Amino acid sequence: MDGDLHESLSGQVALVTGANRGIGAEITKQLTELDATVYAAARTPEDVETSRSRTFPVRLDVTDESTIRTVIGTISEKQGKLDILINNAGVYGETGKLGTLPTGEIDTTLRTNLHRPMILTRHALALLSEQSGARIVNVSSGSGQFSGGGIDVGHLPYGVSKAGLNAFTNSLASQYPGLLVNAVCPGWVRTEMGGSGAPRSVEKGAETPVWLAQFRSGSPSGRLWRDKRLVGW
Repeated sequence: MDGDLHESLSGQVALVTGANRGIGAEITKQLTELDATVYAAARTPEDVETSRSRTFPVRLDVTDESTIRTVIGTISEKQGKLDILINNAGVYGETGKLGTLPTGEIDTTLRTNLHRPMILTRHALALLSEQSGARIVNVSSGSGQFSGGGIDVGHLPYGVSKAGLNAFTNSLASQYPGLLVNAVCPGWVRTEMGGSGAPRSVEKGAETPVWLAQFRSGSPSGRLWRDKRLVGW
């Protein structure tokens, strides 16, 4: 099941979180190559690659709602719309059984990976819902799948947060049928989080999120994807 794609994103505006490195930086790069205007959000925007035109670094700490309001306000003032939101920022957290994990570690993982993407999306909805066929792409993980082996119990808060992100994706698509809301498992990618031993490049990890960002109205929504194919929740 494929979507009908925008071949070019010229005239479209995207917001990418965690855009200073890894998959987020590569998503930003690929979207600008498709001629989108990209607001590259990071806690340290000075680390965002700015050699490409139409890339605008902005400070956004997903755990700080005031920075969310500021960024959405900036996009509203400068662009008047938002066509694409990619919730990419996330943390892996510590490994171990639940009883060994500090409460703060659990809180940080769930807040960063699940709670704050919901809050950012809530603030962005007014701009997104005004655009026919606007897209939300939630960068999830196979660690949050119930199918294919179940939730990652080695990194339990991470797995649970991604399962929650999947549930959020499916529910949001039902609440807002005019939006295209999808989740993606990018695979095990060579990033700071994934480590140097991961089998996938950042280019491969960004491929499907960018593909989902190209979906036209009427394309599938409320689904989980990997390598441009549907996978089970």
